[in-house]
Amino acid sequence: FAIAWAVALGAAGEYLGFSKEVGAFLAGVSLASTPYREAIGSRLVGLRDFLLLFFFIDLGAGLDLTTLGAQVAPAILLSLFVLIGNPLIVMVILGAMGYRKRTGFLAGLTVAQISEFSLILGALGLSLGHIDADTLGLITLVGLITISASTYMILYSHHLYERLSPWLGVFERKRAYREEAQDRHTEQGRVDVILFGMGRFGTGIARELRQRGYRVLGVDCDPDLIRRQEENDYEVCYGDAEDPEFLASLPLGRVRWVLSSLRETPVNLALLHGLRDHAYKGRVVVTAHAAAYAEQLKQAGADQVLIPYTDAAAEAVDNLFGMSGGRPPEVEDRDNREV
Repeated sequence: FAIAWAVALGAAGEYLGFSKEVGAFLAGVSLASTPYREAIGSRLVGLRDFLLLFFFIDLGAGLDLTTLGAQVAPAILLSLFVLIGNPLIVMVILGAMGYRKRTGFLAGLTVAQISEFSLILGALGLSLGHIDADTLGLITLVGLITISASTYMILYSHHLYERLSPWLGVFERKRAYREEAQDRHTEQGRVDVILFGMGRFGTGIARELRQRGYRVLGVDCDPDLIRRQEENDYEVCYGDAEDPEFLASLPLGRVRWVLSSLRETPVNLALLHGLRDHAYKGRVVVTAHAAAYAEQLKQAGADQVLIPYTDAAAEAVDNLFGMSGGRPPEVEDRDNREV
């Protein structure tokens, strides 16, 4: 239906004097308002990437490489404006909204490029005669530079922040009130366990700990998830496991356990490094995708590594053996027949 709807509106846009791209864009906007947008998007990913390949082939084939040489200097200047200016604008906005400088910096790096949509608009402008081939070449060159550079900026964002953080204080209010909820949480009383990650696995851990009488402070960076967990009467706060400034605001000197249900090994390594820097003396339990990462996490300071699928399989087998008195019935029947 989604493909048929997009084709229909694209054809209607062409018939009414607009471009088919505008019609397809309106089709996407209308589908985005439906509750099935995630399912539609996931099923169209392969088709989108396949067709996007031909778009870039057509775009590249239409470029005159002889004109790009004269565009290098303006392309570098515009690229610097995008790579530096866009993050600065985001940091100013988020700082004014009450977020910490680290949040603004990491969010700013994600917009430090012009997207492929800029190339689509440029190609549309060229087809309509609004811009010439030189301008499209300049847009393409800026896109190549910013997309390539921002990829590495995002990849090494935490290293960049560590180096630049002394000069980023101007982008943070004296009170980052948007992210001070965790301070109020930790001042309300005793906390036994700090749990990073309040998804399905983390919520299950928090529920079991509460049933055993432990007070759990959950930490997550998804505001919608935090609101849902608060409605379910969980004590949760907004925070990032990789943020050393956030770790400093937690009552690490009073908690017995720090748990992480997050399965990303780099995130857990950053958490372990931050806890070590803050001289945390309690026990640390983290989660891994597979046993191959367990030894690396233990060497970094983890007391225990949870491997959900492996642990669940082992517990299922233990329960199976327990139901049959220690051995599955089929094995006992076979042994009796052999005797």
